[in-house]
Formats: sequence, structure tokens, C-alpha cells
Amino acid sequence: MKKDIVIPEVTNVEIAVVFEYNDIYKTDDWNVYIINKKSVDLELVVIVSQGFSPEISGLKTTSLFRKKIDILPANSFAKIELIQPELFQLNNRFQVSFFEGNTLFEKTFLFKENTIKEGALRMIPQLKKRGILAN
Repeated sequence: MKKDIVIPEVTNVEIAVVFEYNDIYKTDDWNVYIINKKSVDLELVVIVSQGFSPEISGLKTTSLFRKKIDILPANSFAKIELIQPELFQLNNRFQVSFFEGNTLFEKTFLFKENTIKEGALRMIPQLKKRGILAN
């Protein structure tokens, strides 16, 4: 029965961490964005994020954060959350689920520990900002 289940591959959806200036608070912040590079809307997008780090004494984790977006229009993006620099020493996982038409898609994006840093920033054309894309 398991062999009969088809899990479609997610393409043209990205998670990015962006370093940007906050005009309201006059600070430089790190923000997480979801990018829809598809030519169709994504519906009922659910993002579950958590930081974690396996340690000798046990697993260190953060609380789960959940975000729902009813519709993410084609060729657009949305800010998900502010991420604190203290979390960069952890692995940061973003589990994304969404409907495209009547099909459910799911993908896990991962920023490995210590990979989010200013020296790794690259221009992300869709956002017109400098950031880092998840694996």
C-alpha cells in the first residue's frame, strides 16, 4: 500500500532568511520569508518552524512556531517571522505544507547551524534583498 502513495516533489517554493533594515524600530533585523516562484497561487500554506541542536547531554530545541497563510499569490512572497541571531547556532527547520489545486504538497527546508551569517548573504531577485536560501 505504501508504494501506491505518490508524494509530489515541491519545486519553485523557497524559504529565505533576509537581513534588512526595520524603519519602525530603526534596527537591522533578520526575517524569514516564503517565496512562491510558481505561476499559480498556493492555498492554505502552513509553516511550522523549530530550532534544534543535537548535543552530547541531549537534544536542545526551541518552541514550535506555526504560521498560516490562506493564499500566497503566484510569483509573490510573504514575511513569516523575525528570527533572533541567537538561534543561528542551531539548525533551523521550516516544514511547509500547502495545496496547489487539489493536491497537498509538503517540504522541509533546513538552515544548518552557523550558516546564517552576513558573509553568506546573496541577492535574492524575487525579494530584491540580500539573504540566504534554505536547503
